[in-house]
Amino acid sequence: MVWTVLSLVVVACAIAVPLTVVARAIGHRLNALDSAGVPGQVKDGRRKVPNLGGIAVFWAFVIPALAAVIGAQTTSPNSLPDWMAELKVHLPGLASEAGRLAWMLGGLAVMHVMGLWDDRRPLGPFVKLGVMLGTFVVVIGMTDTRLLTMLDGHVGGAWLSILITVVWFGVVTNAMNFMDNMDGLSGGTGAIAAALFMAAALVNGQWFVAACLGLVVGGLLGFLWFNFPRKGGATIFLGDGGSLVVGYLLAFLTTRTTYVQGEGLHASHWYGVLMPLVVLAIPLYDFVSVVVIRLSQGRSPFVGDLQHFSHRLVRLGLSKRAAVCVIYGFTAVTGVAGISLGSLAPWQAILVGVQVLLILLVLAVFERARAVGSAASEGGQR
Repeated sequence: MVWTVLSLVVVACAIAVPLTVVARAIGHRLNALDSAGVPGQVKDGRRKVPNLGGIAVFWAFVIPALAAVIGAQTTSPNSLPDWMAELKVHLPGLASEAGRLAWMLGGLAVMHVMGLWDDRRPLGPFVKLGVMLGTFVVVIGMTDTRLLTMLDGHVGGAWLSILITVVWFGVVTNAMNFMDNMDGLSGGTGAIAAALFMAAALVNGQWFVAACLGLVVGGLLGFLWFNFPRKGGATIFLGDGGSLVVGYLLAFLTTRTTYVQGEGLHASHWYGVLMPLVVLAIPLYDFVSVVVIRLSQGRSPFVGDLQHFSHRLVRLGLSKRAAVCVIYGFTAVTGVAGISLGSLAPWQAILVGVQVLLILLVLAVFERARAVGSAASEGGQR
């Protein structure tokens, strides 16, 4: 099944590449270009670049997913050839997941359509947040997709798990949306995170989740060919119609992943549930830091500006491309450390946690020191 999952990466990429070309052409024809955003939003210049890239990422996931479900519903395992023996075993399981996948795709469609609409006619932050929360509650309830289900018999019961899951969906979806502020940033970071989660799912034998994550990786790689080219700037942007899709899929699929498996001596440890926090440490750092900065300035945390982690790196002297690559590197470093968290001995897991926290602390202290130094330098020149 490992090769099957990896082949889905190729399939999704092959779908995303031509769809990105089509979306770019449609964007130019319909003048669906980078917009000014909501009142008060500050952007690093508007470019005449279509922001319909999310269409390619969305359909690169949906087309194979629908094909797989329809195939599972209409195909008998015995009718498959011998070289598809692995699929024979998992076909009934895929068919049993059809209902859950349908609800997941329904929520995905809501995120995509809302994002496309917001890219054309900006919605207020509270309208978007309301639609998100409503969608998350319905999808979580109908698919029984919840975090920390082991707490069901304790304080709060299932309702506490549902609340935590809704918060997780909201934070991850918005974190990936917030990161869509430079060429290749949200798409590349999302691809790295999805690849790491895919590796963890493969190790745990969770083929359905791994396959879905493979589609996310492939779709983003196909899109990034045009959004983060080797030379020149992006010829198409992801847009909210894509960044919300990526965030929603990462939130849903990380919640569907089982992090504590086995029994007795062979069981993985409870702290494996913290793996998504480690893998997504950098997007979460950007989200939390920019929200704190905006609130401290008396501004809405949901109105965009140039105070994201990537912008702060540029102000420290990096080029935009270098800033994006640095964030890629940090995401990979923290993520690789986290994918085996549940199988580590307690002292090893503590070391991983300390490593990630130290990385974030060093980043925060370095940013603070440079900001204070810059302010002092400007004051001395006056």
